[in-house]
Amino acid sequence: MHSDAATAPTAEALMRSRYSAFATGNAAYLLDSWHPDTRPRTLTIDPAQQWTRLEILGTTGGGLLHAEGTVEFRAHYRHSTHAGVLHEVSRFTRTGGRWVYVDGDTTRPR
Repeated sequence: MHSDAATAPTAEALMRSRYSAFATGNAAYLLDSWHPDTRPRTLTIDPAQQWTRLEILGTTGGGLLHAEGTVEFRAHYRHSTHAGVLHEVSRFTRTGGRWVYVDGDTTRPR
């Protein structure tokens, strides 16, 4: 699925594929699946950070007939000697017939 971001049929499917891309260090896919208005010029992935689990907590919109959607998730990781959780509500939009990541609101529970 990482060869073409256009294949994600829903916002949740794109979220899951982006998580996998973070886990495998595929920065090119992440940039390709990012909205051009919010996409960074470059993206560096820390190889010491290991993503270990993804929990989808909820979605709004983001289906086959929608133009926008959100996905709330928790992504668990290990980095060096500690573990952590990234909690985010990500926004997605359909642009040119394909889902792209716009931005997200994050919190890091303690």
